[in-house]
Amino acid sequence: VLAGAELILCVSGPDAVSLGGAARGALLAGMLDPFRRGDAVRSYAEAGLEALAMEWMPRITRAQSMDVLSSQSNLAGYKAVIDAAAAYGRAFPMMMTAAGTVSPARVFVMGVGVAGLQAIATARRLGAQVSATDVRSATREQIQSLGAKPIFVEGVAGIEGEGAGGYAGETSEEYRRAQAELVSTHLAKQDIVITTALIPGRPAPRLISDEQLRSMRTGSVVVDLAAEAGGNVEGVEPGGSVVRHGVTLLGPVQLARSLASDASALYARNLFNFLSALWDKEAGRPVLSDEDEIVKAVRLTRGGVVVSERLG
Repeated sequence: VLAGAELILCVSGPDAVSLGGAARGALLAGMLDPFRRGDAVRSYAEAGLEALAMEWMPRITRAQSMDVLSSQSNLAGYKAVIDAAAAYGRAFPMMMTAAGTVSPARVFVMGVGVAGLQAIATARRLGAQVSATDVRSATREQIQSLGAKPIFVEGVAGIEGEGAGGYAGETSEEYRRAQAELVSTHLAKQDIVITTALIPGRPAPRLISDEQLRSMRTGSVVVDLAAEAGGNVEGVEPGGSVVRHGVTLLGPVQLARSLASDASALYARNLFNFLSALWDKEAGRPVLSDEDEIVKAVRLTRGGVVVSERLG
Protein backbone atom coordinates (compact mmCIF):
# COMPACT_ATOMS: atom_id res chain seq x y z
CA VAL A 1 0.00 0.00 0.00
CA LEU A 2 2.82 2.38 0.86
CA ALA A 3 4.96 1.58 -2.17
CA GLY A 4 6.14 4.90 -3.57
CA ALA A 5 4.00 6.94 -1.15
CA GLU A 6 5.19 10.53 -0.89
CA LEU A 7 2.69 11.79 1.70
CA ILE A 8 1.58 9.77 4.73
CA LEU A 9 -1.02 11.10 7.17
CA CYS A 10 -1.55 9.40 10.51
CA VAL A 11 -3.20 9.91 13.89
CA SER A 12 -0.58 8.45 16.25
CA GLY A 13 2.97 7.94 15.07
CA PRO A 14 3.57 4.49 13.49
CA ASP A 15 6.84 2.61 13.84
CA ALA A 16 9.27 2.89 10.96
CA VAL A 17 8.97 -0.83 10.12
CA SER A 18 5.28 -0.44 9.26
CA LEU A 19 6.23 2.39 6.88
CA GLY A 20 8.44 0.18 4.76
CA GLY A 21 7.99 0.92 1.08
CA ALA A 22 7.43 4.63 1.45
CA ALA A 23 9.64 6.75 -0.76
CA ARG A 24 12.68 8.37 0.82
CA GLY A 25 11.85 12.01 1.38
CA ALA A 26 8.16 11.21 1.94
CA LEU A 27 6.31 13.45 4.36
CA LEU A 28 4.89 11.86 7.51
CA ALA A 29 2.40 14.12 9.31
CA GLY A 30 0.54 13.29 12.50
CA MET A 31 0.66 13.40 16.30
CA LEU A 32 4.08 11.79 16.63
CA ASP A 33 4.68 12.39 20.37
CA PRO A 34 8.35 13.34 19.83
CA PHE A 35 9.42 13.75 23.44
CA ARG A 36 8.24 10.30 24.52
CA ARG A 37 9.00 8.50 21.24
CA GLY A 38 12.53 9.63 20.55
CA ASP A 39 13.55 6.23 19.17
CA ALA A 40 10.70 6.33 16.66
CA VAL A 41 11.69 9.82 15.53
CA ARG A 42 15.26 8.66 14.96
CA SER A 43 13.96 5.69 12.99
CA TYR A 44 11.98 8.05 10.75
CA ALA A 45 15.20 9.92 10.03
CA GLU A 46 17.05 6.70 9.23
CA ALA A 47 14.25 5.70 6.84
CA GLY A 48 14.65 9.01 5.05
CA LEU A 49 11.22 10.31 6.04
CA GLU A 50 10.48 13.95 6.74
CA ALA A 51 8.48 13.74 9.96
CA LEU A 52 6.12 16.57 10.91
CA ALA A 53 4.69 16.68 14.45
CA MET A 54 1.22 18.21 14.23
CA GLU A 55 1.03 18.68 18.00
CA TRP A 56 3.93 21.14 17.77
CA MET A 57 1.92 23.54 15.64
CA PRO A 58 2.81 27.07 16.84
CA ARG A 59 0.17 29.12 18.61
CA ILE A 60 -0.05 31.84 15.95
CA THR A 61 -3.08 33.24 14.15
CA ARG A 62 -2.17 31.70 10.80
CA ALA A 63 -1.99 28.21 12.31
CA GLN A 64 -5.16 28.25 14.38
CA SER A 65 -7.10 26.13 11.89
CA MET A 66 -4.28 23.55 11.88
CA ASP A 67 -3.97 23.23 15.68
CA VAL A 68 -4.73 19.59 16.45
CA LEU A 69 -4.18 20.02 20.18
CA SER A 70 -6.87 22.67 20.35
CA SER A 71 -9.43 20.75 18.32
CA GLN A 72 -8.93 17.56 20.31
CA SER A 73 -8.62 19.28 23.70
CA ASN A 74 -11.90 21.05 23.09
CA LEU A 75 -13.66 17.69 22.81
CA ALA A 76 -11.73 16.28 25.78
CA GLY A 77 -12.80 19.16 28.01
CA TYR A 78 -16.44 18.59 27.12
CA LYS A 79 -16.27 14.81 27.59
CA ALA A 80 -14.45 15.16 30.92
CA VAL A 81 -17.46 16.94 32.39
CA ILE A 82 -19.92 14.44 30.90
CA ASP A 83 -17.95 11.50 32.34
CA ALA A 84 -17.62 13.27 35.69
CA ALA A 85 -21.38 13.83 35.81
CA ALA A 86 -21.99 10.14 35.13
CA ALA A 87 -19.58 9.07 37.87
CA TYR A 88 -20.91 11.67 40.32
CA GLY A 89 -24.41 10.22 40.18
CA ARG A 90 -26.18 13.35 41.36
CA ALA A 91 -27.81 16.33 39.65
CA PHE A 92 -25.70 19.25 38.42
CA PRO A 93 -28.19 22.15 38.52
CA MET A 94 -30.08 23.58 41.46
CA MET A 95 -33.60 22.14 41.55
CA MET A 96 -36.35 23.63 43.67
CA THR A 97 -39.23 21.22 44.11
CA ALA A 98 -42.12 20.68 46.49
CA ALA A 99 -40.11 17.85 48.00
CA GLY A 100 -37.12 20.05 48.71
CA THR A 101 -34.22 21.81 47.07
CA VAL A 102 -31.30 20.11 45.32
CA SER A 103 -28.10 22.14 45.65
CA PRO A 104 -26.01 22.69 42.51
CA ALA A 105 -22.86 20.66 42.02
CA ARG A 106 -19.63 22.54 42.65
CA VAL A 107 -17.11 22.09 39.85
CA PHE A 108 -13.49 23.26 40.02
CA VAL A 109 -11.39 23.38 36.84
CA MET A 110 -7.60 23.47 37.25
CA GLY A 111 -5.82 24.66 34.12
CA VAL A 112 -7.62 27.03 31.76
CA GLY A 113 -6.34 26.11 28.33
CA VAL A 114 -8.65 24.94 25.56
CA ALA A 115 -9.77 21.84 27.49
CA GLY A 116 -10.29 23.80 30.68
CA LEU A 117 -12.34 26.52 29.00
CA GLN A 118 -14.60 23.94 27.37
CA ALA A 119 -14.96 22.12 30.70
CA ILE A 120 -16.05 25.38 32.34
CA ALA A 121 -18.55 26.10 29.57
CA THR A 122 -20.00 22.57 29.67
CA ALA A 123 -20.33 22.49 33.46
CA ARG A 124 -22.04 25.89 33.36
CA ARG A 125 -24.48 24.67 30.70
CA LEU A 126 -25.36 21.76 32.97
CA GLY A 127 -26.14 24.17 35.79
CA ALA A 128 -23.14 23.65 38.06
CA GLN A 129 -21.52 26.28 40.24
CA VAL A 130 -18.10 26.58 38.59
CA SER A 131 -14.73 27.96 39.69
CA ALA A 132 -11.36 27.74 37.97
CA THR A 133 -7.68 28.50 38.37
CA ASP A 134 -4.55 28.77 36.22
CA VAL A 135 -0.95 29.93 36.68
CA ARG A 136 -1.46 32.50 33.90
CA SER A 137 -3.16 35.59 35.29
CA ALA A 138 -4.32 36.52 31.78
CA THR A 139 -6.90 33.72 31.99
CA ARG A 140 -8.84 35.50 34.75
CA GLU A 141 -10.99 37.39 32.25
CA GLN A 142 -11.60 34.24 30.23
CA ILE A 143 -12.87 32.47 33.33
CA GLN A 144 -15.17 35.35 34.22
CA SER A 145 -16.48 35.63 30.66
CA LEU A 146 -17.84 32.09 30.98
CA GLY A 147 -19.62 32.87 34.23
CA ALA A 148 -17.19 31.04 36.51
CA LYS A 149 -15.37 32.27 39.60
CA PRO A 150 -11.59 32.77 39.24
CA ILE A 151 -9.42 31.37 42.04
CA PHE A 152 -5.96 32.96 41.95
CA VAL A 153 -2.92 33.40 44.16
CA GLU A 154 -2.34 37.11 44.59
CA GLY A 155 0.86 39.10 45.12
CA VAL A 156 3.32 36.22 44.74
CA ALA A 157 6.25 36.12 42.31
CA GLY A 158 5.79 33.59 39.53
CA ILE A 159 2.06 34.09 39.10
CA GLU A 160 2.33 34.47 35.33
CA GLY A 161 3.69 31.01 34.58
CA GLU A 162 3.83 31.86 30.89
CA GLY A 163 5.69 29.39 28.70
CA ALA A 164 6.69 29.44 25.05
CA GLY A 165 3.92 29.64 22.50
CA GLY A 166 1.21 30.52 24.99
CA TYR A 167 1.50 27.30 26.98
CA ALA A 168 1.83 27.27 30.74
CA GLY A 169 5.40 27.08 32.00
CA GLU A 170 7.20 26.55 35.29
CA THR A 171 6.32 28.71 38.30
CA SER A 172 8.40 29.78 41.28
CA GLU A 173 8.66 27.64 44.41
CA GLU A 174 7.01 30.43 46.41
CA TYR A 175 4.08 30.48 44.02
CA ARG A 176 3.66 26.69 44.16
CA ARG A 177 3.47 26.76 47.96
CA ALA A 178 0.92 29.58 47.95
CA GLN A 179 -1.14 27.86 45.28
CA ALA A 180 -1.15 24.54 47.17
CA GLU A 181 -2.45 26.29 50.28
CA LEU A 182 -5.18 28.11 48.35
CA VAL A 183 -6.22 24.99 46.45
CA SER A 184 -6.36 22.85 49.60
CA THR A 185 -8.90 25.20 51.15
CA HIS A 186 -10.99 25.31 47.98
CA LEU A 187 -10.88 21.57 47.20
CA ALA A 188 -12.56 20.62 50.45
CA LYS A 189 -15.74 22.32 49.24
CA GLN A 190 -15.87 20.82 45.73
CA ASP A 191 -17.91 17.97 44.28
CA ILE A 192 -16.09 17.61 40.94
CA VAL A 193 -12.58 18.62 39.93
CA ILE A 194 -11.22 18.62 36.37
CA THR A 195 -7.42 18.93 36.01
CA THR A 196 -5.87 19.75 32.63
CA ALA A 197 -2.34 21.06 33.34
CA LEU A 198 0.44 19.98 30.98
CA ILE A 199 3.93 21.36 30.27
CA PRO A 200 5.25 20.25 26.85
CA GLY A 201 8.20 17.89 27.13
CA ARG A 202 7.90 17.42 30.90
CA PRO A 203 5.88 15.25 33.28
CA ALA A 204 2.52 16.73 34.19
CA PRO A 205 2.75 19.04 37.22
CA ARG A 206 1.34 17.62 40.45
CA LEU A 207 -1.66 19.73 41.43
CA ILE A 208 -3.48 17.53 43.95
CA SER A 209 -1.75 15.43 46.59
CA ASP A 210 -3.09 12.40 48.41
CA GLU A 211 -3.50 14.54 51.52
CA GLN A 212 -5.61 17.03 49.59
CA LEU A 213 -7.78 14.19 48.25
CA ARG A 214 -8.37 13.11 51.82
CA SER A 215 -9.91 16.51 52.57
CA MET A 216 -12.50 16.21 49.79
CA ARG A 217 -16.08 15.11 50.30
CA THR A 218 -16.93 11.42 50.05
CA GLY A 219 -18.53 10.81 46.66
CA SER A 220 -16.56 13.57 44.94
CA VAL A 221 -15.09 12.95 41.48
CA VAL A 222 -11.74 14.03 40.02
CA VAL A 223 -11.03 13.75 36.28
CA ASP A 224 -7.31 14.02 35.44
CA LEU A 225 -6.81 14.83 31.76
CA ALA A 226 -3.04 14.67 32.23
CA ALA A 227 -3.05 11.08 33.49
CA GLU A 228 -1.12 9.76 30.48
CA ALA A 229 1.71 12.23 31.15
CA GLY A 230 2.12 11.23 34.80
CA GLY A 231 -1.00 12.85 36.17
CA ASN A 232 -1.89 16.05 37.97
CA VAL A 233 -3.37 13.97 40.79
CA GLU A 234 -1.47 11.65 43.09
CA GLY A 235 -2.69 8.06 42.77
CA VAL A 236 -4.47 8.42 39.42
CA GLU A 237 -4.25 5.44 37.08
CA PRO A 238 -3.98 6.19 33.34
CA GLY A 239 -6.97 4.70 31.57
CA GLY A 240 -8.54 3.58 34.82
CA SER A 241 -10.85 4.51 37.66
CA VAL A 242 -9.87 4.20 41.32
CA VAL A 243 -11.40 5.32 44.60
CA ARG A 244 -9.14 6.96 47.19
CA HIS A 245 -10.49 8.27 50.48
CA GLY A 246 -14.00 8.04 49.05
CA VAL A 247 -13.10 10.14 46.01
CA THR A 248 -13.39 8.63 42.53
CA LEU A 249 -10.32 9.34 40.36
CA LEU A 250 -10.77 9.03 36.61
CA GLY A 251 -7.63 8.99 34.45
CA PRO A 252 -8.90 8.97 30.84
CA VAL A 253 -6.37 8.55 28.05
CA GLN A 254 -6.93 10.32 24.73
CA LEU A 255 -10.45 11.19 25.78
CA ALA A 256 -11.33 12.94 22.52
CA ARG A 257 -11.30 9.55 20.81
CA SER A 258 -14.40 8.54 22.74
CA LEU A 259 -16.16 11.07 20.50
CA ALA A 260 -14.70 9.40 17.44
CA SER A 261 -16.83 10.96 14.71
CA ASP A 262 -16.26 14.54 15.85
CA ALA A 263 -12.61 13.93 16.72
CA SER A 264 -11.95 12.46 13.27
CA ALA A 265 -13.76 15.25 11.44
CA LEU A 266 -11.87 18.00 13.27
CA TYR A 267 -8.50 16.27 12.97
CA ALA A 268 -9.01 15.68 9.25
CA ARG A 269 -9.82 19.35 8.79
CA ASN A 270 -6.66 20.31 10.70
CA LEU A 271 -4.58 18.16 8.35
CA PHE A 272 -6.34 19.51 5.26
CA ASN A 273 -5.75 23.11 6.32
CA PHE A 274 -2.09 22.36 7.04
CA LEU A 275 -1.46 20.76 3.66
CA SER A 276 -3.48 23.38 1.78
CA ALA A 277 -1.37 26.17 3.25
CA LEU A 278 1.82 24.52 1.99
CA TRP A 279 0.54 23.11 -1.30
CA ASP A 280 2.34 23.97 -4.50
CA LYS A 281 0.08 23.47 -7.55
CA GLU A 282 2.94 23.17 -9.99
CA ALA A 283 4.77 20.59 -7.91
CA GLY A 284 1.54 18.76 -7.07
CA ARG A 285 2.60 18.36 -3.45
CA PRO A 286 3.32 20.35 -0.30
CA VAL A 287 6.53 22.38 -0.43
CA LEU A 288 8.11 23.07 2.94
CA SER A 289 10.04 26.32 3.08
CA ASP A 290 12.91 26.59 5.52
CA GLU A 291 11.76 30.12 6.33
CA ASP A 292 8.15 29.20 7.15
CA GLU A 293 7.40 29.60 10.87
CA ILE A 294 4.99 26.67 10.85
CA VAL A 295 7.41 24.35 9.06
CA LYS A 296 10.26 25.22 11.42
CA ALA A 297 8.04 24.42 14.41
CA VAL A 298 6.69 21.03 13.29
CA ARG A 299 9.60 19.55 11.30
CA LEU A 300 11.40 16.78 13.19
CA THR A 301 13.54 15.06 10.58
CA ARG A 302 14.99 15.86 7.17
CA GLY A 303 17.67 14.40 4.92
CA GLY A 304 18.25 11.40 7.17
CA VAL A 305 18.84 13.34 10.41
CA VAL A 306 16.82 14.76 13.31
CA VAL A 307 16.73 18.53 12.77
CA SER A 308 14.34 19.76 15.47
CA GLU A 309 16.09 21.99 18.00
CA ARG A 310 13.55 20.98 20.66
CA LEU A 311 14.88 17.43 20.56
CA GLY A 312 18.42 18.60 21.23
